Amino acid sequence: MQTYFNIRYEFDRSAVWQCIDQQLKKERADYICVADGVILNIANRDAEYLKVVNGGMFAICDSSYVPLYLKWIYGKRYEQYCGSQIFMDIVKCRKYRMIFMGTSQAILDGLQANLMKVNPDVANMQFIELPFRRVEDFDYKEIAEVIEEDKADIIWVALGAPKQEIFMSKLKPYLKHGVMIAVGAAFKFYSGIDVKRAPEWMVKNHLEFVYRIFCEPKKQLKRCGWIVITLPMLLISEWRRKKKHNNR
Repeated sequence: MQTYFNIRYEFDRSAVWQCIDQQLKKERADYICVADGVILNIANRDAEYLKVVNGGMFAICDSSYVPLYLKWIYGKRYEQYCGSQIFMDIVKCRKYRMIFMGTSQAILDGLQANLMKVNPDVANMQFIELPFRRVEDFDYKEIAEVIEEDKADIIWVALGAPKQEIFMSKLKPYLKHGVMIAVGAAFKFYSGIDVKRAPEWMVKNHLEFVYRIFCEPKKQLKRCGWIVITLPMLLISEWRRKKKHNNR
């Protein structure tokens, strides 16, 4: 794991999987954050939220730009591991019992139907709609009881950032087993009835944010605006951190 822009990232995909397997052998639960540009931005504006993001096992890098920044600043090469990719990788491996929580029942139904095509075991897994309410108002004890009875290894959470990360941090003390992973829009992408992911050529050319803006202009323009405002200082701070480390 490496800390950049104040977030503890794990860039090594094999290490991510090893950590998941090791965690599942323990008698306690934990969570993984999928840190895109939005989470990076909010975490560096909100100290309490930063504690939540760093309070789990680690964060995987869901931003195609963070590896570019790190290459510019440190000359190191890292790769993105986005939420929709780890989601499908884990579903396809047919290794874990999973439970899917969040979003609307219509999206969950579409998601289950599509995932059954790549993993028939999904037919016997739970897809649970979580009610629309403040993150403080969920009955975490009751939710944990449902998960414990299910004996799920992987708990997928899709409530949108920053809500889903806070949700996992509050649910964690009530769980005795499992790894929670917040995947944001992945449920929508794979449901077949909502926003789809950008075409591969846009993803490869770091233009996914443009596609998301066209799909959800009001929501994404506000998010991108905050990123544009705070990004220069983040880059300057990381550059200074590098210089300070080199001067030791």
